[in-house]
Amino acid sequence: MGSPARPLEVLAPAGGWPALQAAVRAGANAVYLAGKSFGARASAQNFSQEELAQAVEYCHQREVRVHVTVNTLLKDQELPEALAFVEFLCSLPVDAVLVQDLGLLALLRERAPGLPLHASTQMSLHTPAGVRLAQELGACRVVLARELSLPEIQEIAGSCSVELEAFVHGALCMCLSGQCYLSAMLGGRSGNRGQCAQPCRLPFSAGGSGQAQQPGHCLSLKDLSFIQGLARLREAGVCSAKIEGRMKRPEYVAAATAACRLAADGQPVPPELLDNLQAVFSRSGFTDGYLTGRRGGAMFGVRRQEDVQASGKALPRLRELYRAERQSVPVDLVLQVSQEYGSATLVACRADQNQEQGERAFFQEAFAAAPLTEHHTPRERAEQQLRKTGGTPFYARSVTVPEEGVPLPVSVLNQLRRGVLEVLLQASGKANPIPFASLPLDLPPRQGGRALGAPLPLRAMLYSPDQLCPEVLACEELALPVETDPLLLDDLRGRTQAKLLLDLPRGVFGWEKELRALMEERMAQGFQDFLCGSLGAVQLCRELGAVPHGSFALNAANTAALDQLARLGLQSCQLSMELAGREAARLGGSLPRGLAVYGRQALMLTRNCPLASAWGGCQACSREEPGYLTDRKGKRFPVLCRRPWEGTELLNSVPLWLGGCQEQLAWADFGVLHFTVENPVECGQVLRAFRQGENPLGDYTRGLFRRGVE
Repeated sequence: MGSPARPLEVLAPAGGWPALQAAVRAGANAVYLAGKSFGARASAQNFSQEELAQAVEYCHQREVRVHVTVNTLLKDQELPEALAFVEFLCSLPVDAVLVQDLGLLALLRERAPGLPLHASTQMSLHTPAGVRLAQELGACRVVLARELSLPEIQEIAGSCSVELEAFVHGALCMCLSGQCYLSAMLGGRSGNRGQCAQPCRLPFSAGGSGQAQQPGHCLSLKDLSFIQGLARLREAGVCSAKIEGRMKRPEYVAAATAACRLAADGQPVPPELLDNLQAVFSRSGFTDGYLTGRRGGAMFGVRRQEDVQASGKALPRLRELYRAERQSVPVDLVLQVSQEYGSATLVACRADQNQEQGERAFFQEAFAAAPLTEHHTPRERAEQQLRKTGGTPFYARSVTVPEEGVPLPVSVLNQLRRGVLEVLLQASGKANPIPFASLPLDLPPRQGGRALGAPLPLRAMLYSPDQLCPEVLACEELALPVETDPLLLDDLRGRTQAKLLLDLPRGVFGWEKELRALMEERMAQGFQDFLCGSLGAVQLCRELGAVPHGSFALNAANTAALDQLARLGLQSCQLSMELAGREAARLGGSLPRGLAVYGRQALMLTRNCPLASAWGGCQACSREEPGYLTDRKGKRFPVLCRRPWEGTELLNSVPLWLGGCQEQLAWADFGVLHFTVENPVECGQVLRAFRQGENPLGDYTRGLFRRGVE
């Protein structure tokens, strides 16, 4: 079971030193932060290596754990630097590293088996099978997708023993984390690489299915707040309550942390604190729609003028939350006095939360012999003086002084107390490094590939079997939704030589049992090959003995990731759409790989349909009459739902087209044509144009094939 064995952890963001101090002083058990590279919030202040060392020491002195994010997708040439950075983190050492990239995860497991690795929310983990696979790959904790409900979290917790971390307060992205390509496609700034420009917060209006256009911000959700539900979250199996906000000011961090601290400790959260938290930052208030299962239009909101004005009044009050040290570290003090030698020693013992034995410090002062009436402090007064630990992170759990009293002046007692606590503080920030094997990074060269001059094999992916046409049937591979009518699938086996792949939904959200049963039915029918767009889908294939193939949504961006997917049993994989063609061509390894060559690329995968939310109900969009969003420039972005699964895709306004780029695709084992809103005639036209090296009718884009992403 994933149920936590210890009290709920309050995990706070730290985008810079002021926020770090605010988090610690407001009561965080742990903080998460980033270095200057490889963090999913590159716009935050973040920490240099010198600052990271200071931050780790500061936190460990106060019994606060430090998790460092190294959770961006990496290219081959970036892997050595990323490994060197994690080696540095092991030397400090940090308490955990968050990872998104499958290749980096595999390399770290090999080089630093003692390093706790957390699967970032960027890994899009939202099913029991996906979480089980992350645990098998070496993650000791999984940061769950924000879209999950409490019963779905509980189902995941019951299927694994890995720790589960969930967001409880802060910004909500419209898209499932790790599956958003909107910023990359529109401006070349990849959210998967920490460079998101947040175009989703701009105006997008809903329209379609005969309805008039509905103005609004249809991709902008309110911020999440589930602080008063932390007990329910813990009961569901979560061990860590995570606050979003590494780009937020320290007052916000302090308010959210203090509120979570009270809730995690089972204490009431004052309404004034919650009001101040909303005042310092919100978007039209807060929502808990995902966790409670109350999705819909009420979850949407923007940053209003009144939200901004409210923050100024709250800031001075919130600064009081972290003005002084939080006295949260218990120490036991024992005073020993030797009148014979004229010396006094104060011993301070601190029990470490992770070890049976903690730190012990000594501080000694000499004193001059004097009559008992001079410089004599009564026992009760001596205890009182030694308990005055203000200005330090310590509080005196117990104080032991001689029964007969203390032949010392108060000034000596104060000096003893200050001295021993300073010695103890400095000693407490040290820990043994985590071993890291500096192995050479030998990425295997490319093996296999198609013969020079051979035509590019094509994989046609259909949104619906209604798009079937002779040209589609002539492709080397054909992918249809797994929910396609079984009689039609049987019929297709006699009509085409194409290898048939059954496309598994990217968004499952509570439907995994039904999906597993459907896969078993198709396998009994004789279909063994499945197209996987999530780690959960890959794991279902492995558990059922099916043959997995990877889609773009696995975000394979480097050779190490391809090798890891090959070890998981994948027979082929479509590369990340964020790779430029020249970058894809340099990838090594033996796993057959391909690239999208046509289609309206999926920019978002959402659970809360923007059209249904805007109109107050589902528009029952179809391929023939898809709904759409219109941006401020008048461009239309189709929206497609894949029923019965809970996954809505926002598609690009124009299709990708790499026809005429055959020479630049010589490295590819196959090209993927993704048909979504096209009818059968249009599908046939596209395929003929591609094979003949012509351009299709209408506008198109080269996507990121030539420019790549930051």
